Amino acid sequence: MDVELARTFLEIVATRSFVRSAEHLNVSQTTVSARIRSLEERLGRPLFFRNKNGATLTPAGEQFLRYAPMFVQLWERARHQVAVPSGSRAILAIGGELSLWQPWLPNWLRWMRRTAPDIALRVQVGLPDGLSGQVADGVLDIAVMYAPQQRPGSRVELLLEEKLVLVSTDPSAQPSNPPGYVYVDWGQDFALHHGLSFPDAMNPGLAIGHGPLALDFILEVGGSGYFRQRSIAAHLASGKLHLVPGAPSFFHPIYAVCSSQADEALIGLALEGLRAVAAADHNG
Repeated sequence: MDVELARTFLEIVATRSFVRSAEHLNVSQTTVSARIRSLEERLGRPLFFRNKNGATLTPAGEQFLRYAPMFVQLWERARHQVAVPSGSRAILAIGGELSLWQPWLPNWLRWMRRTAPDIALRVQVGLPDGLSGQVADGVLDIAVMYAPQQRPGSRVELLLEEKLVLVSTDPSAQPSNPPGYVYVDWGQDFALHHGLSFPDAMNPGLAIGHGPLALDFILEVGGSGYFRQRSIAAHLASGKLHLVPGAPSFFHPIYAVCSSQADEALIGLALEGLRAVAAADHNG
């Protein structure tokens, strides 16, 4: 059976919608419908009830859901093993959130090249939902992210708890109304605690979903925002930024999501490198 049929089936189960699954898979809704029709013809049973509220599984669909994830994972693991380049003993596929790309993953890549040069690496940057799904499906062996989703086929390891602090280019800034405040989207947990700490203030005219971009903007034009304490240490020391006194800080953990289908020795090696990078960043 075409693995894309099973992958499409699982995407519809996750989104409960043919339309949204088409958007996530970057194909047309007609293609999604054709794939499911082909799958239903091969199995001889309808898999979804379709109505105005979306798509729900039929009893046959519930049965197929027990096997589809294993089929996709088996295919991905087989593809990984067959695709090992000449001169390498294994492939390790890793992903990371965009805001974690600097400096974590470049430092980890250098660590891996020094420590295990015979491991071929596949690296990508993505959004949390997509990364979690790829780990669960076996496409990625490991993904580094802030707020992972616990899914069957994966486990979550805490790597480091960072601290987000409020800083400003204005040394006289106050937490109740910091000048030029830029809201940096550090995820749902941050949004919740930020809202509890500032229920009546800070409705900014500028929100940025990428920490390094927001930091570059503030350093260039001035302003305030929450950033990883380690990432702004040099700017605090140089006087370009200033901690806002009395402002709350927020813990911001970083996790590694590991595929249960991956080689445990490779996962252990990857985690060793990520923790070494985290320790160097934390102490450096």
